[in-house]
Amino acid sequence: MFLLVTGHQGSGGTGDGGAGDGGDGSGDAGIRAGVRAARRTRVLKAAGLALAGVLVLGAGAAGWVYWQLNGNIRSVDIDGALGDDRPAGPPPASPDASGPASPVPTGSLNILVLGSDSRGGAENRALGGGDSAGARSDTAMVVHLGAGRRAATVVSIPRDTLVDRPACPLEDGESTRAASGVMFNSAYEVGGPVCAVKTVESLTDVRMDHYVEIDFAGFARLVDALGGVTVTTEEDIDDDRSHLTLDAGTHHLDGTDALALARTRYDIGDGSDLGRIGLQHQLVKALLEQIADEDLLTSPTRLYRVADTVTGSLTTDTGLDSLGELTRLAQSLRDLPPDGVTTLTMPVVPAPWDRNRVVADEPEAGELWASLTG
Repeated sequence: MFLLVTGHQGSGGTGDGGAGDGGDGSGDAGIRAGVRAARRTRVLKAAGLALAGVLVLGAGAAGWVYWQLNGNIRSVDIDGALGDDRPAGPPPASPDASGPASPVPTGSLNILVLGSDSRGGAENRALGGGDSAGARSDTAMVVHLGAGRRAATVVSIPRDTLVDRPACPLEDGESTRAASGVMFNSAYEVGGPVCAVKTVESLTDVRMDHYVEIDFAGFARLVDALGGVTVTTEEDIDDDRSHLTLDAGTHHLDGTDALALARTRYDIGDGSDLGRIGLQHQLVKALLEQIADEDLLTSPTRLYRVADTVTGSLTTDTGLDSLGELTRLAQSLRDLPPDGVTTLTMPVVPAPWDRNRVVADEPEAGELWASLTG
């Protein structure tokens, strides 16, 4: 309204009908240009306010997302519980004098990864966790990241391995009793993550720099969040205990079936844990390929879903119990291709006193573990 009134005065205020605008209608054009300029100013101002609002909301949302994802992670202070009575860690990486210091770690690292058959919650029970209380380490893998993080070795420890389990500290200040010739997976059952780490370090004489645990439900949700996983089986599977039936061939599995495949043992090979480990190694490589093929950054919603699933399914040591530390670990693996991962099983032989159990095959097992200390 003010611009129109002002324009009217400008077009005839001189009283000569044209002296102010050249007499050829250019005054009207000037008025229209002024109106358009003012409108552009209002539009730009509105756009600027909207953008500022989006940025403020975005920053708030980002802060909320970080807070939620960070709060999802559960942790155990393994370093504090075990103290200094542990194998020596790897030597620190030498700084690169030719370039700027990088916050992303590149030194060698050993991570104990456990899949636990937790009995906690209806979802875990429905997926095979059983009805009793407590949990056991259903799957155990030592992941060795080589210096430079361009290659990795994954070594599985059969859960049926008989070991000498050391005394382990408990949260109440007491300790578990040391035991000889017991199943490896009993360590987690009697002393939780701390005892699992201590037992692995006793077995391997290799320090576990970090600890990561995922339960049944978390693994299934992760596979679903990634859109499933494609695997190829070399033989028919019809396992009543894992509730999985598959013909030999290539299959795209959802989370429930992928978990069932990871737990299958009685209908493949000789029915031992070694056959199941072979299937688990297939799954590890298939999941790495799936993650490598996914461009999660193009879908913030899907990226959030995967991140929420991962963080909500993990228990870690206190060195990895923040979104920042997990992100730094992930960033350090950006140059690790799926074919740079080697999967192995600790060399074992049947236990002389129990043919249904195995023991470490020495010296081969010791030589393998020694190769992971550099």
